[in-house]
Amino acid sequence: MSEQDLNGHVALITGSSSGIGRATVLAFAARGASVVGVARSDDALGAAVAELGGDYVQVRGDVRCESTATAAVQEALERYGHIDTLVNGAGVGQYDDFVNATAELYDEIMDTSMRGTFLFTAATVPHMIARHQGTIIQVASQAGLQGFPREAVYCAAKHAQVGFSRSLRRELQPHGIKVGVVCPAAVLTEFAHGRGRDDEFLSHTDYFLAATDLAAAILFMATQSPNSRVTEMALISLGEAL
Repeated sequence: MSEQDLNGHVALITGSSSGIGRATVLAFAARGASVVGVARSDDALGAAVAELGGDYVQVRGDVRCESTATAAVQEALERYGHIDTLVNGAGVGQYDDFVNATAELYDEIMDTSMRGTFLFTAATVPHMIARHQGTIIQVASQAGLQGFPREAVYCAAKHAQVGFSRSLRRELQPHGIKVGVVCPAAVLTEFAHGRGRDDEFLSHTDYFLAATDLAAAILFMATQSPNSRVTEMALISLGEAL
């Protein structure tokens, strides 16, 4: 494939301001795609995307709010006419003993990962059904496939995303829609920095995947031939013993 083989492809990506989401925006843009990014803060990606040859617009808002999902889908449809790929990438984490967990923490983690995924998927699916095509990708985690100590709430949220994806892919397959989930192990980003991850932990770079590794995997899932679908993908660095 050429570097500009996604001209006309439209991707809607949540969590665009940092980490995996930001890397994914840039990966799609580098292939000529048009991208709608969603984040609570300014992601300052417009100039970088323009240099890569893509087109970009950001919708600012909280993925836990239905109005944000509605606005983002509406922006994509009004600006580009359709959505080819939805990437539910927004998420938050906390690494701490369960006895320190609160209901507020539970709501924050669960709603960002799962409510956000539900809202954006629900807003996007009718348009994909009408076109009889589209790809929906969740960024989950190895924490969605197994349990880890000091991550009970995060594991619950990511298990929910995996279960949601497994069910939805079977329901939407007859409509020509692909649903996949990416389950990485540790990724070197600012994710959970100050919330159980500190500078010393992040200094062990061999332990981590790069955000660009995930972006490449997501792009691979989104660019399969019409008859091919990648339903689940696990990524683990060579330095992590899982």
